[in-house]
Amino acid sequence: MVSIKDIAEECGVSTATVSKALNNRGDVNPATRERVREAAKRLGYLPNSMARALKTKKTYNIGVLMVDKAESGLKHHYFASILDSFKVVMEHNGYDLTFISNQIGDQACSYYEHCMYRNVDGVLAACVDFGSAEVRTLLESDLPVVSIDYVTDGNYAVASDNATGVRDALSYAIGRGHKRIAYIYGEDAQVTEVRTNAFHQVLAEHGCTAKASFMRQGKYLNAEVSYRLTRELLDLEPEEERPTCILYPDDICAVAGIAAVRDAGLIPGQDVSAIGYDGNPVLRMLRPNLTTILQDTGMIGVKAAELMLRLLRKEYIPPEERALYCKGKLLEGETVAQLG
Repeated sequence: MVSIKDIAEECGVSTATVSKALNNRGDVNPATRERVREAAKRLGYLPNSMARALKTKKTYNIGVLMVDKAESGLKHHYFASILDSFKVVMEHNGYDLTFISNQIGDQACSYYEHCMYRNVDGVLAACVDFGSAEVRTLLESDLPVVSIDYVTDGNYAVASDNATGVRDALSYAIGRGHKRIAYIYGEDAQVTEVRTNAFHQVLAEHGCTAKASFMRQGKYLNAEVSYRLTRELLDLEPEEERPTCILYPDDICAVAGIAAVRDAGLIPGQDVSAIGYDGNPVLRMLRPNLTTILQDTGMIGVKAAELMLRLLRKEYIPPEERALYCKGKLLEGETVAQLG
């Protein structure tokens, strides 16, 4: 096995210089650092993780907690995309990722206990019940934790700018003449609260009323529930009081809603309009082309990784930099009719 001593002999420098160069220390001449790294790659050098952990008191292992109610896991386009960009940045900085659960083999444990068992340096928490006692224990522990889409005064977080996303979606629909806009929203969560508050605020600003009958709680990523709730909205009487446009919690629900519109003998994007949320590229291949809000999952993952690295370096992070928001973008499709 190639050692640091072998690299030092190959480059004609000390082992201390090799160690500094491989750990990207600033007190090494850039040309020497590059020469050492090229030699390490050519010789097939791989660092000993156990030795590095003993020396640095770090395992270079980051826990990932993803436990969503829909049980979609890595099939969840939004969170899978965030995790992918997070993974690229962390691996570039020498870190591995480990999934955290509440079980070690056949033995039940808490999320925090699993983190201790895996000896992780920090945790990315996404798509979990942040109100649960288990997650609260993890957030309040001494481990660096970066949460996705959950912002409180005491935690470090990166979130999609859901308030602006809903504002953009509604402003677009209202600009195309829609006044009777319904909203099928997801389960109780901070994201749902932010979006629902924005929904009411934007409608009020434009002199529209958020009718109680137009507000329907569904489930994220649940096509069956979304289909049923859409049919209920289309069955409202009298006909002239039915919504002309429906905002959905995600693109899967929007596609199910479009199917319900068709099955009711109506034309999606003409008789009844629909707006999705997420910007799922596969679902946007369907026709009519879905109007939706594209969430910047790449930027969310990168910002989460950068925030995690700052925590791991024990940097001071000002309060205004502890919660970061990433704006999305309206993708205009064919599912919102021009009225009037």
